[in-house]
Amino acid sequence: MIVVALVAGLVIGFFASRKYMESYLQKNPPINEQMLKSLMIQMGQKPSQKKLRQMMNAMKTTYDK
Repeated sequence: MIVVALVAGLVIGFFASRKYMESYLQKNPPINEQMLKSLMIQMGQKPSQKKLRQMMNAMKTTYDK
């Protein structure tokens, strides 16, 4: 009985934490436009607003999958 309860708790905990992390990452993406701009400057590229939007949209579609 204890083993069954432990396994059920682990399974429920895993799926609950996975759902929480997915919703957290959708609300707070790990990279924003300002961070992307600074990365491009560090790489020696001159970031244009169009290029920044394209890269953000590409990352957003990757997160949605």
